[in-house]
Amino acid sequence: MSERIIPDPEPDPYEDVSAALRDEFSEVHPATTVTRCIEAAHYGALEVTGHAHPGLVERIARKHLEVLALVASERG
Repeated sequence: MSERIIPDPEPDPYEDVSAALRDEFSEVHPATTVTRCIEAAHYGALEVTGHAHPGLVERIARKHLEVLALVASERG
């Protein structure tokens, strides 16, 4: 019987970004919102610049999260 070797999954380049933003916005947003903002930032960066460097994705996602927090605070 032959065993199929399954390669290790690629490391998530945004793992540290995700952890930092989840921690930073834990009082305001659930982890799923942070994940969605990171995904949106990733695709936005790719579309605009052709690259999605973790630092750029972090800055874009942070802005998204800040705007969402502002809107939530205004709604009371």
